[in-house]
Amino acid sequence: MELKTSNGVNRIGHVALRVKDLERSKSFYVNLGMKLIWDDKDWCYLEVGQSKDGLALLGPSYKSAGPHLAFHFDDRTEIEKIHYDLQNSSIKGAIHDHRDGTASFYMQDSEGNWLEMIYIPKGGIKSNI
Repeated sequence: MELKTSNGVNRIGHVALRVKDLERSKSFYVNLGMKLIWDDKDWCYLEVGQSKDGLALLGPSYKSAGPHLAFHFDDRTEIEKIHYDLQNSSIKGAIHDHRDGTASFYMQDSEGNWLEMIYIPKGGIKSNI
């Protein structure tokens, strides 16, 4: 694997965990001081601190993604360049635009761990709260 057009990753942005009870898990992390940013029937997204480090909680019925580590980018062209550089590698599908204003794609590292390359627009992830 060689990145020819991309500058590479610049920040670990969030971790996604599979949980058995979404409401219980959400309450636990909110009580730890995390801020709920996105709340849906089968997943939610929380942030903490000025750097907005994130945690995605994936309920049992959530099927769009599994547990993963996400690298955040503030320039959409960077994820497009990485996607282009890794087309013949372990990428899962095209770049997908999300309803919260982000865009991403998934891939696997050399050990089979899932990674998400995700563009976060200036101002951060839009909230639905």
